[in-house]
Amino acid sequence: MSTEKTTYTISIYTENTLGLLNRISAIFQRRHINIESLNASASEIDGVSRWTIVVLLSEEQMKKIIGQIEKQVEVIKAFYHTDEETIYQESCLFKIKSDLLFDERKIQNIIKDSNARIVTVNKAFFVLEKSGRRKEIELLHRELSAFGILQFIRSGRISITKQPMEISKMLKTFNY
Repeated sequence: MSTEKTTYTISIYTENTLGLLNRISAIFQRRHINIESLNASASEIDGVSRWTIVVLLSEEQMKKIIGQIEKQVEVIKAFYHTDEETIYQESCLFKIKSDLLFDERKIQNIIKDSNARIVTVNKAFFVLEKSGRRKEIELLHRELSAFGILQFIRSGRISITKQPMEISKMLKTFNY
């Protein structure tokens, strides 16, 4: 087992319970492990939430963390995958002064070249949306920073595995 640090995407299937986020984040905090991103949403299974957490650690540490996560009563199952085993994206929104959209040809080119999408435009500002890999979003952020960004927000990673995650079959055996 390697002690080399790797980016892992953790998928946690849980019941939706108050306080679970604190207990799971404490697992990382106690080990001084930084969470790079965290996303929680509905899953493909009715009544079951799916959390996606991105961390940088060794596989040995990852296996220990998964064991600790699965000890939580409300956790149904936790999985971890490398970037090569997943298809993943992040999304972001940029709010920028509207006059730049009309006066700066370079901004129009940046938007077109980055495949960003204009979500709304009014007299004061316009909002861009971009989905993609973190590096693509960071590049767009750097390019737009030269013109001034009024607001910026980026989501946590969302991902699906390339291979089937037999969670639905597993849950049927437990009559979930």
